[in-house]
Amino acid sequence: MKQAQQVSGSLIRSFEEVSKAHCRVVKLGMILETYTANTVVGGYAKCKELGAARDLFEEMPERDVASWNTMIGGYVNDGDTRTAWEALKEMKKCGFLFDEYTFGSVLKGIAKGFGLRCGQQVHTEVVKSGYQENVYAGSALLDMYAKCKRVDEAYAVFECMPDRNSVSWNGLIAGYAELGDYEMAIGLFGDMEREGFRIDDGTLAPLLALLNDPSFRVLTMLLHGKVTKLGLAFNTIVCNAMISSYSECGSLKDAKQVFDSMVGFQDLVTWNSLLAAYSVHQQGGLAMKAFMDMQVNGFEPDVYTFTSVISSTLADDCQLLGKSFHGMIFKKGLDRSVPISNALMALYLKSDNKSVEDALSIYKSMDMRDQVSWNSILTGFSQNGLSENALECFKQMLSELVEIDQYAFSAVFRACSDLATLQLGQQVHSLAMKMRNDLFDYVTSSLIFMYCKCGCIEDARKAFDETPQDTAIIWNSIIFGYAQHGQGYTSLDLFYSMRDRLVKPDHITFVAVLTACSHIGLLDEGCSFLSSMEADYGIPPRMEHYACAVDLCGRAGRLDRAEALIKRMPFEPDAMVWKTLLGACRMCGDIELASQAANRLLEMEPQEQCTYVLLSSIYSHLGRWNENADLKRLMKHRGVRKVPGWSWIELKNEVHSFNAADRMHRSSDEIYQVIDHLTADMSDKDKIDEEIQILDNEYH
Repeated sequence: MKQAQQVSGSLIRSFEEVSKAHCRVVKLGMILETYTANTVVGGYAKCKELGAARDLFEEMPERDVASWNTMIGGYVNDGDTRTAWEALKEMKKCGFLFDEYTFGSVLKGIAKGFGLRCGQQVHTEVVKSGYQENVYAGSALLDMYAKCKRVDEAYAVFECMPDRNSVSWNGLIAGYAELGDYEMAIGLFGDMEREGFRIDDGTLAPLLALLNDPSFRVLTMLLHGKVTKLGLAFNTIVCNAMISSYSECGSLKDAKQVFDSMVGFQDLVTWNSLLAAYSVHQQGGLAMKAFMDMQVNGFEPDVYTFTSVISSTLADDCQLLGKSFHGMIFKKGLDRSVPISNALMALYLKSDNKSVEDALSIYKSMDMRDQVSWNSILTGFSQNGLSENALECFKQMLSELVEIDQYAFSAVFRACSDLATLQLGQQVHSLAMKMRNDLFDYVTSSLIFMYCKCGCIEDARKAFDETPQDTAIIWNSIIFGYAQHGQGYTSLDLFYSMRDRLVKPDHITFVAVLTACSHIGLLDEGCSFLSSMEADYGIPPRMEHYACAVDLCGRAGRLDRAEALIKRMPFEPDAMVWKTLLGACRMCGDIELASQAANRLLEMEPQEQCTYVLLSSIYSHLGRWNENADLKRLMKHRGVRKVPGWSWIELKNEVHSFNAADRMHRSSDEIYQVIDHLTADMSDKDKIDEEIQILDNEYH
C-alpha cells in the first residue's frame, strides 16, 4: 500500500510521467492491485488519454466501484458524455452499486447537455440507492436540473436536502441567474449569506452576469464592495464578471478600473472582457489600443478577441480600422471561424451599400453557417434596401429548414414594408403565429410598421391591441403609424394612454410624437414636448428630435423659429437637420436660407444627390434659371447623378414598380388614361369610380 501511495504521488503531471509510472508498477508487480491500477487509470484519464485508460481498465483482473467511477469521470471531463452513459449502464449490468461519486460524475455530464430524460433516470437511481439525502449527490442532482433550465425541480431537490453546502447554494443561484430571475437569485444570495455559508467565485460570478442593465449599477457597486470585503478582489473569475457587469450597466470607467486593479492576475478572458466592454460602448480606438497591449503582455488573440475588436469598430469613424483586421484574420488562419465571419459580415453590412458584396462574399465562402450567419445577411439585405434579396434569403432559410427566430421575422417584415407587399406580409404573419406561440416586442413592432406602410392602419391597430402593451417598442410603432397616416390626434391620444399606463417612453417615442405634431401643425404643442423631454422624462433631446422640430416649424411656415432652434442646439447640427431645413425652405420659398443650408450640406456630403435635387427644385419654383443651370453644371463636374424615385404597388400577389414619367409598364396606356380622367374632372367622383371599375375589369 505504501509503494502504491508513493507511485500515486508521482503521477498526474503529463502523459509521459503516467506512462513511466505505469511501467514501474508493472515491473514491481503492483499493477494487479486494484488500488494501484485505479491510480494509473486515473492518471491517464486526467491527461485525457482515455484510450490508454480504457485498455488498462479492461485488463484489470478485479475492479471496484472506484474503477468505474474513474472511467465515468474521465469520459465526462473529456466531454464524451455518451460513452460515460454507456459505462454507467455497463457498471450496473456488472452488479456494482452506484455511490455519491458515481452520481456526481454522471450528473455533471448530463448537466453539460446530455439530456434531461437521462438526468431524471439518474434521479430515480439516486432515490432507489438511498442517496437522496447525500449532500454530494444532492448537489450534483440540483446542479443538473438548474443547468437543464428546470429550476423548479432544482429548488425541490434543494428543499429536500437536510444538509447543504456552498455547491448546493451556488448551483441554485446560478440556475435562477441563467433564467434571468433577478429576485430569486438575489434572495437566495441573501439567505445563503445569513446562514453562514462561504461566498466564493461560484456564487458571485453568476450574480454579476445577471446585472446587465443601467438600473443595476448601484447593486453592482454593492457586490463590488462585498467582493473586496471577502478577499476576492484578485479572484480572476469574479473580476472578469465584474468588468462585464459594469460595462453592461453603462459604466465603462468602472469596468476599466477593475481591469487596471488586476495587474498580475489578468488572463486572456480578462482582456477579452475589456475588449467586449469597448465593443458594447463602440470605442474602436480604445479597443485597438487594448488589442495591441494584450499582445505586448504576451496574450495571443483568440476567436473571442477578434470578434470583440471587430464589433467595436462598427461605428462610422472606425469602420476602415475594422476592415484592416480582415487581412490579419486570414494570416492567422481564422477566416473559417463562424463567429469571426459573422462579425465581419456585420461590419461590412454596417458600412454602406458598396460593402454588401463583401459581406455576401464572406457568407458564400462559409463552410458552416449558424443562425447568426443567416440572420446577419438577411438583416443586412433588409437594412440596405435590398428587400427582394432579403425575401429570397428568407425563402432559402425555409427550404433549408433553418430555425426562423424573432430577428429573421423582424427583418422580413421590414422587407415587406419597404416593398409594400401586403399579401406576402400577411402570409409571413401567419407563419410567425404558427411557428411561435407569442411574438417578441420588436417582431410585433415590425409587424405593426409593415401594416402601416401597406396602408392597413386597422390591421396595425388590431396587432397592437392583441399584444401585451408593457414596453415602449410596441407603442412607438402604432404612434408612428397613425402619425404617418395623418391621424396625429390619435397618435397623441395613444401617447397619453401610454403615459397613463406608466409605460416609460424612450427617445423614439418622442420622435413619433413630434412627427405627429408636425403632420397636423401643432407647433406650440410640439415645441412644448421638445422642451419637456429632459425635465419631465429624463430623456435629453437628440439630433433626430431637433430635426423633427425643424420640420414642425417649417410645415407651420415659421422658418425663423426653425433657424433659431438650430442655433441653440447643444451640438453641431448634422446633415439630417440641414436637409430638413432645406426641405422646409423649399415649402416656404426662402432662397436665402435655403442657400445657407445647401452650402453646409454640400460641404458635409458633396456626393449626396438629395441636396442638389432639393435646391434645384427651389431654383425652378422661383424661376432662378441661371442658378439652376450652375447647380446642374456643378453636379456634372462632381459626377453626381439624380437617382430616380421608385414606387411599388401589389396587385393579385404581384408587385408592380414605377418611377417618375415611367412608360415601361405593360399597362401604362390604361394607367395614364385613368390619370388624365382624374385630372380632368376631380369633382365627378361617381363617374371616375365607374371608369376605374371598367378598366380594372378589362385588366383582369
